[in-house]
Amino acid sequence: MERVTLVPMSTPEHRRLEEDAARKKNWKRWGTYLSERQWATVREDYSATGECWDYFPHDHARSRAYRWGEDGLLGITDRECRLCFGLALWNGRDPILKERLFGLTGPQGNHGEDAKECWWYRDNTPTHSWMEALYKYPQAEYPYERLVELNRDRGRQLGEIELADTGVFDAGYWDVSATYAKAAPEDICILITVTNRGPTAATLDLLPSVWFRNTWSWGSRHESCTIKPRLQLDGKAGVHASHESLGKFTLAADAASSGVTPKWLFTENETNYARLFGGENASPWVKDAFHRRVVNGETGAVNPKNHGTKAAAWYHLSVPAGGTVTVRLRLRPEGARGAAFGPAFTKVLKQRKSEADAYYDAIEPSAMGAPERAVARQAYAGLLWSKQFYHYVVEDWLDGDPDQPPPPEARKHGRNSDWKHLYNRDIISMPDKWEYPWYAAWDLAFHCIPLARVDPQFAKDQLLLFLREWYMHPNGQIPAYEFALGDVNPPVHAWACWRVYRITAGQGKHGRTVHGDLDFLERVFQKLLINFTWWVNRKDVGGKHLFAGGFLGLDNIGVFDRSKPLPDGATLEQADGTAWMAFYAGRMLTIALELAKHKPAYEDIASKFFEHYVEIADAINNLGNDGLWDEKDGFYYDLLNQKDGPERLRIRSLVGLIPLLAVEILDVEVMARFPAFSKRLKWFMENRRDLAGYISYVDTTGDKANPRRLLAIPSRKRLERVLRYMLDEHEFLSPHGLRSLSRHHEKHPFVLGTGDTAASVGYDPGESTSGLFGGNSNWRGPVWFPINYLLIESLERYHAYYGDSLKVECPTGSGIMMDLGQVARELARRLGSLFLPDADGRRPCNGGDDRRDKDPHWKDLVWFHEYFHGDTGKGLGADHQTGWTALAALCLERMGDEGATKMFKRRER
Repeated sequence: MERVTLVPMSTPEHRRLEEDAARKKNWKRWGTYLSERQWATVREDYSATGECWDYFPHDHARSRAYRWGEDGLLGITDRECRLCFGLALWNGRDPILKERLFGLTGPQGNHGEDAKECWWYRDNTPTHSWMEALYKYPQAEYPYERLVELNRDRGRQLGEIELADTGVFDAGYWDVSATYAKAAPEDICILITVTNRGPTAATLDLLPSVWFRNTWSWGSRHESCTIKPRLQLDGKAGVHASHESLGKFTLAADAASSGVTPKWLFTENETNYARLFGGENASPWVKDAFHRRVVNGETGAVNPKNHGTKAAAWYHLSVPAGGTVTVRLRLRPEGARGAAFGPAFTKVLKQRKSEADAYYDAIEPSAMGAPERAVARQAYAGLLWSKQFYHYVVEDWLDGDPDQPPPPEARKHGRNSDWKHLYNRDIISMPDKWEYPWYAAWDLAFHCIPLARVDPQFAKDQLLLFLREWYMHPNGQIPAYEFALGDVNPPVHAWACWRVYRITAGQGKHGRTVHGDLDFLERVFQKLLINFTWWVNRKDVGGKHLFAGGFLGLDNIGVFDRSKPLPDGATLEQADGTAWMAFYAGRMLTIALELAKHKPAYEDIASKFFEHYVEIADAINNLGNDGLWDEKDGFYYDLLNQKDGPERLRIRSLVGLIPLLAVEILDVEVMARFPAFSKRLKWFMENRRDLAGYISYVDTTGDKANPRRLLAIPSRKRLERVLRYMLDEHEFLSPHGLRSLSRHHEKHPFVLGTGDTAASVGYDPGESTSGLFGGNSNWRGPVWFPINYLLIESLERYHAYYGDSLKVECPTGSGIMMDLGQVARELARRLGSLFLPDADGRRPCNGGDDRRDKDPHWKDLVWFHEYFHGDTGKGLGADHQTGWTALAALCLERMGDEGATKMFKRRER
């Protein structure tokens, strides 16, 4: 269900999107596609053992050329990551030049990998015609070694030591802001703003840098460049950049506002073999030359002839306390007319900022308050900044590079060796460009929902991409993530495809409602059929419509790692796994019926998915030993089949709430158009009356003009029983959303087994206190956005069916009765409140941090964390997971809507 935007969609940014989609102008060729971390990724790991954290550490990053991508600070690149631009900084004290963000690797952090920097994505538009980001750089020496040591000595029971905890900001810091505005698709005005937030005057070395990704040292068979590119200084125009496929560009650098003119430095983006491996360098000019020149004072480190494949404009800036200095640069095609700087430059920045304001005014509901609008805009900015060039060709990666020593033979049979067809070379929405600088298939599905609000075509393209034959495995599986492409994630792709189809259907010009993109819907449906078949054949091993195995999306929510075989040959029938498949079948049924309106052939396949759904719902609800519903507790549990017989795992977690997601509404009037489908439905109604007691698949409501049938796993009575747990503040309902594990288990942990073999699950509302299965994430209590959002949507569908006839206590025991639409809105309000200042000016996500809540230079900056503390709402995990946590924008929009029970102007069918 979704709202139709009723404002004119004719802003300049909308017109640019239309021009780009029609390929009239290439507005998206350049964007914020540069990773925040390329080092310590699977792609750069050529070891025999797959220890990517150790094979390419941070210490190597400044000296070693990357193979499959690039990273940089507040940077941009073109869509094939050929020419990159980013910042380098030196405060005069650090041991290294700051060219990229630092953090702890998985083994180093007491809760897994963790970025130890402070940066924010301030603004962005979908064509990247306007982009802003901010980085806070300490004026004291950056505590690289200290951060490693402090966190190394901390156990999992303790919180993480973050950069601010070291006191490094207390002595003053630099606010470094990068703003990009496109005068034309390939003409980019760049403004770097440096503000001294320290008590005294200070100096900063600022090096705006441009470089080519190294595609010439490896003998690659699939790169578009066979001739080594070149950067060359022209004393008048700046630096000329020449690339075989990208073309010719010029980067001009103006004098700083303080009058300082830059000195250009040049080197090659090639590995310093002498430093790292004791070998010989092909050239004296290597990747770490700017570090050696600026920090170490080695004048011979840079090329005196002013050419290479990496260049920087070196500004040595002196800034008084509280003062600001600006630097202007411009990247544009060689031979572009007009002065690079001057009034026209300023006009472009002012105009693009105004157009960005108009764009977000058009897409955000007018009823939203100013605080909500500010947070939602930052959420969308983070979502758009998290697009990244992602390059990974598995066959070539396994074989090694033609011009380099071959990798160990064992590598060919190790990680991802059965995914040799995979060819990734695209712009992809990342979960987090530092902690998760690789796609995750189920994360991406959630990204596409808010993406459909700001860039409908990109959202559709992303969903289609993962179903293409060079992504999807020949057996039908969708790739999971680079650490294990064959891992199993919840099947949410069909839901995302349908939601994007419905959201984008209402985004016509001048507020007109338009039909959905049927071509998109049909294309994804054909591939989803293959994927659905893979699921049924792979995961329903017993043929009982009960599913198990994997679903690692809920990493450590139970006592077992469900991606691995269980002890003593035991098997697990999962309430969430089974419900996910009903959810999948229900969405495929809905898509098939939509397509059948236009192509009758889809009517037959709709009947097939109806049968799938009912059989799965039957299996999960059956009152016998094989059912996953517990009549005594009134909740859904996993069932463990052991030699001694089956045992319910009485853990009240999201596992038992996921059956609520699989809810669809069938419009009887519309179904009358499909006689074969209606006949099959009638047969089930007459011959499977045994299901009616616990499955809402034949319930009918509505007036004669608009009768509807509900397709849902729980009956109304069972739904009400589950909701009592879900809306109980002593169980799932926290002040800021639904916990992933009931708080009941704080005093009553679940224990399986005895003695040395006992395994337990207890309420753990913050960071994980044990290694568990996911390593750096915790599903045993914190609030996560993805399942919360799916439950909000499901409650809205239940309300569309039951209306005011079904009301429940919210919170449980409060005496406050709400219909399910109001409950959905209440959940959205609680989730949105994570990011909004309360009466004391504190945002719950900041965890009581005075600096982030009160300091005028920090308090309006919001991070969108991976998950949130189940009691306090403090942000945890990855700081910049504005992939699925960008769903916060949609929660905030619901809060701003008028009418508690009418959040959608149009209902799904």
